[in-house]
Parts: sequence; structure tokens; C-alpha cells
Amino acid sequence: MNHFFKVKSLEEVMERVKDFSLVDSELIPVGDAFSRVLARDLVAKTDLPGFRRATMDGYAVAANSTFGASESNPAWLTLAGTISMGDIPGFALETGQAAKISTGGMLPLGADSVVMVEHAELIDDASVEIYKSVAPLQNVIDASEDVAKDETVLPQGTFIRPQEQGLAAGLGVSKIRVYKRPRVGIISTGDEIVPIEEEPSPGKIRDINSYTLSGFIREAHAEPVCYGIVKDDRAALRKALEKALEETDMVLISGGSSVGTRDFTVEAVSSLKDAEILAHGISISPGKPTILARAGAKPVWGLPGQVVSAMVVFKIVVLPFLNHLKGLDDRDRTIRLPAILSRNVASAQGRREFIRVLLEHGAGRITARPVLGKSGLIRTMIHADGLLEIGEHVEGLEKGALVDIILL
Repeated sequence: MNHFFKVKSLEEVMERVKDFSLVDSELIPVGDAFSRVLARDLVAKTDLPGFRRATMDGYAVAANSTFGASESNPAWLTLAGTISMGDIPGFALETGQAAKISTGGMLPLGADSVVMVEHAELIDDASVEIYKSVAPLQNVIDASEDVAKDETVLPQGTFIRPQEQGLAAGLGVSKIRVYKRPRVGIISTGDEIVPIEEEPSPGKIRDINSYTLSGFIREAHAEPVCYGIVKDDRAALRKALEKALEETDMVLISGGSSVGTRDFTVEAVSSLKDAEILAHGISISPGKPTILARAGAKPVWGLPGQVVSAMVVFKIVVLPFLNHLKGLDDRDRTIRLPAILSRNVASAQGRREFIRVLLEHGAGRITARPVLGKSGLIRTMIHADGLLEIGEHVEGLEKGALVDIILL
């Protein structure tokens, strides 16, 4: 068990993210690109919107034709025509002229702004009074104001939301190159684990971790692949590992990561070709016995069998590696919420601790109340809204302290 002493700090483990390669890319229709990650810079081939367009119903004008206009001294302009949305104006404005225009309409040549309809009054079929002056480009989107031709509008590594899909569509991009969804293998280990359909006999427990980890993986927009339950048998675990590594981009082994004569995870991983144990133990709580290994170019994790520890480790440690594999940029995407601590919280120095908390709203503030209960109780995660992080050199936090909560 000489590997056990490769205990690393959380920072040291996170530095290994760059050791692993991204998944391959593929070209897909932009309509299918939601929640994928852009694999190549998206460069605009045209301006957007491509023409000056009105953002209000009113009158297209040259701004200098309205300077000084007021209710007591309106500007009197001659109507040159009417422009509906989708029309291409067949005329240009001269000084002292205006054109009636609808929202989204294309401004004619000579116009650089729009007077809102409520600031104007039609006098007759040929003239209009303007009661408020406008500045150039007021109530107008210029031809390249949204996007300029040859501009990199979405860099590689961008997570594609509906708004990014809309931008690509607006630029006429019908297909987009994205990274493939990572496939993550899940192996549950232990003689005490039974399928959820089975009634566990004394000393046995149902396989919870395959389902919680699958949910976290789907939440991360990746694809879980479950390889079932493997008993405490080194050869069986190695066989399952080889299959999972052949078919997926990352493997999670749930259980078998603590000290003991039946710990086969390290031995099974180490026996693989081109494998290396990078960490056997991380200075965090819960989750200290976590294993990180490399098998070829793929990460392999040995997660604690305890359900709460496995979930916390996935959220804090594994998820950034998964985000890297699927091509996301290296920004910290953890969502944190400031809150007031409801009670004193003790912590042991030398490890980074993550405390489950319930968030309560009231009296104009958010309060974080620690969820009491032993670390193996899954209901503590059910009741928790987030995790309170306590640094490894902090003895504890006092009631009333302002803290940042990592949202679950």
C-alpha cells in the first residue's frame, strides 16, 4: 500500500487537470448545439444586423434636422415616405425630411436616428412636427453594432446556451463544431453492494452511488455509462476497468478507496498498461481517501463508497476535470452565494472541510444553517442547499460570519 502516502492538497490535485486531453469534436446542426461546448472560434462572416434598423416605431430622420426641437419650438419636417419592417427603402432622406418607420425597419440613406412616435405629431399627409431632438444613432441599431464582420463572436470553449444558438443562427451558421459529450464510466465495488431491485440482507446495502453519480454526470451535460457492481475481486475489477476505459473518457470507481486488506482499487489501476497513481488521498473532508489515477490519457477516480463523500468529491473535485474534458474554458464555474452563518462551526486544521448547509431567507438576508447528521446519512444532502467551505488553516467559523456557500 505504498501508494496511500501520495496524499495531495486540493490545489495540487486541481493542477493535474491539464494532464488530460479533451474529447474529440464533431460538426452538428446549430439547433442541436444546446449545452455543448464550442470546439472552434466562431468568426462572423457578415455584420449583424447588416443594416441600420429602428428599435422604435416613429420617424427616421437625420439627427441634425431635429436639433433644438421642443414642445414650444417643434421642428417641421417633410414626409418622404413610409417604411415597413422588411422593406428596402427606395428613397434617400434629404435635410429637413423624415420617413415613417416601424420597429425593425431599415433606415433609408441619409437617416441616422429615429424619433419616437410619441415625440412627433403628423400634421398632414406630407408633414410631421418633432417635439424632441434626437442624437445620432438614437433608437437605432447600426449595421455592425451587434456583430462586426470578421469578429470572433464566440471563442473556443464557450458553453452554448439558447442565446449562443440564436447568435449563430443570426449569422447564418447552420452547423457548428462542438466537443463530443464525454462518456463517464461508473463502477460500483464491494461485496456489500446489491442491485436496487434486490432486498438487502443484513450487512448489505443497495447501490446508491451509481444513481447519484449518474445524475451529477447528466447535470454536467455528459453521458454516464454504468458497468454494474463488481465484487471485491482484483481480476474482476481490472476486467471491468479495461472495458470501461475502452468505451469511455473517464472512469469513476465507487468504493474500495479506504485503507484495508480488501482495497483492490489501487492494485487494479496500477496493473493496467501505462497507468499511474497521481494521488491516493486528498486533504479534504469528507472525501480524504479519494484516488486520482491516469490510465493512458484518461482519468480514473477511486471515490469513497460512502454516498455523501462520493457526492461532495464529485461536486468539488471531479466536476472541474469533467468540464475540462468536454472543452469548457478554465474559468471557475462554481456558483457561490453569500450568507450569514447561523451558529459556530468547528473545523480541524490541516484539511479543507465542506459542511452541508440549509439556506434560509428572512429579515432581508440569507442565513446558512449547518445540516446536522453523520457524514454517511444521505438525507443530509437532501436537506442541504449548498456547501460551506472552510480552509485547511482555519480552526472554525463563528456565528454571524459572512460566508460564501457553494450551491448544490
